[in-house]
Amino acid sequence: MTSYIDSNEPNLVQDQKEALEKILFAEFNDVGGIFFVDAPGGTGKTYLINLILAKVRQRNKIALTVASSGIAAALLSGGRTAHSVFKLPLNLSTVEHPTCNISRSSHKADVLRRCKLIVWDECTMSHKAALEALDITMQDLLKNNKCMGGVTLVLSGDFRQALPVIQRGTKADEIHACIKSSYIWANVQRLRLKTNMRVPLTGQVFAQEFANNLLRLGNGDISGDEEGLIDVENIGIHVATTDELKEMVFPNIHENYCNPQWLCERAIISPTNYIVNVINNKLLMKLPGALEIYKSIDAVMEID
Repeated sequence: MTSYIDSNEPNLVQDQKEALEKILFAEFNDVGGIFFVDAPGGTGKTYLINLILAKVRQRNKIALTVASSGIAAALLSGGRTAHSVFKLPLNLSTVEHPTCNISRSSHKADVLRRCKLIVWDECTMSHKAALEALDITMQDLLKNNKCMGGVTLVLSGDFRQALPVIQRGTKADEIHACIKSSYIWANVQRLRLKTNMRVPLTGQVFAQEFANNLLRLGNGDISGDEEGLIDVENIGIHVATTDELKEMVFPNIHENYCNPQWLCERAIISPTNYIVNVINNKLLMKLPGALEIYKSIDAVMEID
């Protein structure tokens, strides 16, 4: 822990340092409180969270880290999904007063009583009832009427991205389910990360412009047409065809496909699985050797 902190803490920028100091002051002095780290993509949110967790665990204190999705949880030190750690009900939107399925005498309850810090990443896509269920459970387990039972809670995310998904719901239903509509939000202290880390790290001139345009898009500063469609011509680099896109992202793939580092640095994201399959098949055809297909089955051929 000490080695990790010594090598990573000096790299923090000013807004990250301020967020780190405020959160650790509240935790180390048993002040408690709820913080929301407002972090657009590329501002070093995951880097900051992992450093906060290391600083707390270095003192032999328990810090729980959860995320609203498995992908986000995998990026955090010791991260797991919120539903897994807090035993949240799956029907949050239909239960009037949901609570976590944790009994007072369980080992899980003992861990929650002893933990000093809870970090919840990508909380903006969680239903407000999940946060309220945790609040009720923590107050009950710790026998403390303070919000979250007095435990320091760090929320992080970006409201410019996905809000909670409500089945067959309207925009009003989504906003009502957002954590900003919760009674807990009144107790939240907001910490903003503004410095885009990808700009100095990559050294690319267009990275800052791309980051600024993404913020303008997320803030609603780019006006749309009568149908609400937005012109993204000035955002990113444009290609005319799918083949040109593949060549730009995966240049000379037949020479580099055995290099894991090269592959980990690039990806093509598509809104539909159909396009994903089309692009994957075309890229596979560029690789040397015969194409092998292995099919899986989810049934046992012989029960014995």
